[in-house]
Amino acid sequence: MKRLVLFLVVIGLTLTAYAQVQLPEHRFASGNWGFSGPRLYQNDPRAGLAKMNIRIPQAGPMVYEFNARYEGGAEDGHGGFGIHVFDDTVLNAPSWGSGNSYLLWLNYDESPANRAIPRGLSAQVYRSRSHSRMDLVESVNLNQYANALTSANLASPVPFKVEVNGNTGEVRVYDPTDPNLAEYYYFYIDRKDLPLRGNWVALRTNGMKLSFAMGL
Repeated sequence: MKRLVLFLVVIGLTLTAYAQVQLPEHRFASGNWGFSGPRLYQNDPRAGLAKMNIRIPQAGPMVYEFNARYEGGAEDGHGGFGIHVFDDTVLNAPSWGSGNSYLLWLNYDESPANRAIPRGLSAQVYRSRSHSRMDLVESVNLNQYANALTSANLASPVPFKVEVNGNTGEVRVYDPTDPNLAEYYYFYIDRKDLPLRGNWVALRTNGMKLSFAMGL
């Protein structure tokens, strides 16, 4: 077993829970979302707070499975996307935070405004405390993986699997470069916030176009 905080954000995020085959109740809160065939698209590269809320009751061990594909928009040197998990309440409008939740975030920014965020490719964990307040918990420089951002790699959907245990706070991110998804990286959510409970996840993008599909 390998340990590396936030390796997950090198690739991308969307979700299903417990191998559901249909998307649960969902609300396009902001941005330009839509389905084309089996894929979900966020098509507005200028949307800074694009967000889709998905109702998934969460408690105890949860499994999120997905694939993601970059569709464009980061040519200006900035873009990001991620997912709020164990969200207790959501707002169907643009918002900085998303209730009480944890946001796992991938960021590419050649000129970040926050000096705590590295220039280039990085990952963040945010603790959302309301729709307007989030605290930065962790920021990790991922430029060592930037060579993975090739045109060929970005053009293909990438499978991903994440497990979050709301009781223990352990987060397991399975290595998407392993064809068997047997190896994983892990970190722990702050134990003072346990146990985690929530009825929603919020999928979001910032300044880029992406498409997603459920399953691996």
